[in-house]
Amino acid sequence: MSTPSRQLAILGGNPIFEELLHVGRPNIGDRNDFLRRVNDMLDRRWFSNDGQFVQEFERRIEKYLGVKHCVAVCNATIGLAIAVRAMELRGEVILPSYTFVSTAHVLQWQGIQPVFVDMDPATHNLCSTAVEAAMNARTTAVIGVHVWGRACDTERLQQLANARGIPVLYDAAHAFGCSHQGQMVGNFGRCEVFSFHATKFLNSFEGGAVTTNDSKLADKLRLMRNFGFAGYDRVIELGTNGKMTEVCAAMGITSLEAVEELIGVNRRNYERYAIKLLGLPGITLLRYSSAEQNNYHYIVVEVDPNECPLDRDELVATLHAENVLARKYFWPGCHGMEPYRSQQSVARQNLMHTDRVAARVIVLPNGQSVGESDVVKVADIFKSAIINAKEVRARIQSQQG
Repeated sequence: MSTPSRQLAILGGNPIFEELLHVGRPNIGDRNDFLRRVNDMLDRRWFSNDGQFVQEFERRIEKYLGVKHCVAVCNATIGLAIAVRAMELRGEVILPSYTFVSTAHVLQWQGIQPVFVDMDPATHNLCSTAVEAAMNARTTAVIGVHVWGRACDTERLQQLANARGIPVLYDAAHAFGCSHQGQMVGNFGRCEVFSFHATKFLNSFEGGAVTTNDSKLADKLRLMRNFGFAGYDRVIELGTNGKMTEVCAAMGITSLEAVEELIGVNRRNYERYAIKLLGLPGITLLRYSSAEQNNYHYIVVEVDPNECPLDRDELVATLHAENVLARKYFWPGCHGMEPYRSQQSVARQNLMHTDRVAARVIVLPNGQSVGESDVVKVADIFKSAIINAKEVRARIQSQQG
């Protein structure tokens, strides 16, 4: 392992990046196409309420995913909340703790008890054996999360749900443009919820969508995202304001038109990271299956503290000192956050693999704003930190103390 010549910023040198290199810095697509759509929207003076761009965005997503229905919403949290309410869930719902906290909040907010189960450490997704063990008479659904865009074990989860006559739905926030056994994510379970937040692979500034092949459910979702209105002054369902705006849909269409380009950039960076991080002790890059389509949006590194001379938090501190804003994703897991941490029923659950993985993961920058030379520099930071591990640890401890 060659020694990079520069001194780490955490040891007194200058940061390798003058400007911040972010995880989740937005992809833009073709700026001119987006601005043309904005001007069209302004000329038409139709900014919300199921406008032309929202309808076009929905139809394009349906075609891209091969799904019957796409219901665009203002964000994925509202989309999941509407889906949970439309399916009249209650009692307990099983989900992973290793997910963004909004997945659990949606349930708790509606008086439903989240039941956290452990992950499969090989996939970071729900462990189907743990799901089966957690099922009881109060279980009304299972929510799977396609972490990093790698799909859950949809077949086994559906078998378990079918045996109890309950639905499976999926948080697919990471998984737009990904496939499972040749079928695009968006077609599994009773429905799937996508996020088009600015930090996601495909963004609409802020937004989301629920996809489903269940026409009856789709009709109910459309009612519920618009206060329950079924025509002018006619409300037939309890609803809320979950509508996507026209400017968000315009950005979504622009992003969708660039989807193949964005995948290409992400995959180029991913493959470069794989080469440059290879052989570093205790550093393992999460892999994507070449047999499936993936958006390659997440560059996920696991740090094994038994093999790497620095732990995950020390490496993150080093990256931050170099202006690389790497992320500790889903740390410490939903069960380690309030209000769930204080609930005794949650504290008793066995989440050994979740705790272990959550303490090891680093997500590195990717996307249009990251070039191949940036990837090389990030890898050099890892190399320098490992080579100078004793000095780095001592400096971090002195700063913390």
